[in-house]
Formats: sequence, structure tokens, C-alpha cells
Amino acid sequence: MVRRTKADAQATRQSLLDAAEVLFLARGVSGTSLNDIAVAAGTTRGAIYWHFKDKADLFNAMMERVTLPMEQAMAEAEAVQPPLQRLRTSVLAALHTTATDEQARRVFQIATQQVEFNGEMLAVRERKLMWRDAYHRQLTRQFRAAATEAGITLPAGAPQAAQGLQAILSGLLHDWLLSPDAFDLVRVGVQTVDAYLAGLGFAPPRRATRVPRAKAHKVPSSTPILAASAAALPGGKARVAMKRAMVKPIPQKHATGT
Repeated sequence: MVRRTKADAQATRQSLLDAAEVLFLARGVSGTSLNDIAVAAGTTRGAIYWHFKDKADLFNAMMERVTLPMEQAMAEAEAVQPPLQRLRTSVLAALHTTATDEQARRVFQIATQQVEFNGEMLAVRERKLMWRDAYHRQLTRQFRAAATEAGITLPAGAPQAAQGLQAILSGLLHDWLLSPDAFDLVRVGVQTVDAYLAGLGFAPPRRATRVPRAKAHKVPSSTPILAASAAALPGGKARVAMKRAMVKPIPQKHATGT
């Protein structure tokens, strides 16, 4: 009997997550069994329970492959950017990553369109609420710091400003994922976020963040498991895409649509 190495175990775990990602998108989370995932990954149901407690645990791990690199990139940005720019970056980079990273798009599409929060998936709902609340706290801190630096008083307070910005981000992502051809997620996001910040009293940025126009790539639900797994971008590329969204400024008129 050949002893499995740590590398073998990690490869199996990644194969299971790749298979789950594609099957969840094609069939929905409730319509996909753990055995389906094991077969698609070329392993056994027992291998799933070696790595994950249940379907909810596997789902959360799939989400973290995308969200953790984003969180790391934001932590790096916070160390070098002023408060208002950090706040803008945290939103615009998420939009940029969704529009340009196929894996991030698949995962966010699953999270918004293909999951029902019942039974064992109630644990996913709790994790989602935890992420939401953590991001709200982060935005609240950034709004307070940005308002202090700008010398302004927010009309309704930092927590309310953070809630509004979260609603804008959630709405943009939800609508775009339903129909990627309907509008340019990044450019509309830039315009919308900057208009919202201006409404709160922040001066428009002198030079806006350059965000390349993203092509809308439809992800067919019938894509075979092996082909989709091979095409999936490594999670670390989300960080690269985010950094690209933070550089190469353009004149303000491009961001405002004037």
C-alpha cells in the first residue's frame, strides 16, 4: 500500500473543490451530492470526509479559495493607501476581480444564485453573515478615518454610510451576474461608487483608478468537469487582478462619464 504524501492529499483536496465548483454551478448546491463530487474528482466519498466535515464545510472552503486572496490583497493595500483610497479600492477591486477572474465569477455566481440556506447549508448562511458583518466593520472604520482626514461630517454616520456602500456593491454584483452583457461592471461600478462618495461629501478623486474594460465571458453550465477545472484560475491571480485595479490613473472625466 502506497502511503499518501502531503502533496497528494492537497492535490486531492483541490480536485474536490474544483469538481464542487463546477457541479454547484451546473446543478445547484442542493442538487449536487457529495458522491457526485467524489466521482467527478475521480476519488471516493471517503476522501471528501477526510478533508471536509460536510457539504457546508466544502462549500465554505470553495468560497475561501477566492475570498482569502482578496482579503490578503486588501490588507496589503491598507498599509500604503490613504483612508478614502483604501475604501474605494476595497469595493472597486472586488468588482474588477469578479469581471476578470473566471473562478471568482463562478464562485460568486454559485453563492448568489445556486444555494439554498436550509438543512446542513444553514452553516453557510452563518458564515455568509459573518463575512458580511466583518466587511461592514471594515468599511465603517474606513469611512470614519476618511471623514476625519477630509474634515467632513458624514450625513448619517459611518455605519450607515458603510451599509449603503455594501448595498450598492451587492446590487451591482447581483445584477451583473444575472446578465454579464447588460453593462460593464467595472466602469459602472467606478461611476456609481464615486457618485455615492460625492453625495456623502467627499471631494471627487483628482485622478481616478484605471480599471480596464472587462469582456463578459459566459460560463456555460454544461462545461465538462475536467475542462472547467483545467481552465479555472488559481485563487492567487485574484490578488494580481486587484493590484492592477489600483494603478495607472486616468483623467477624472473618464470615470464620471462626462
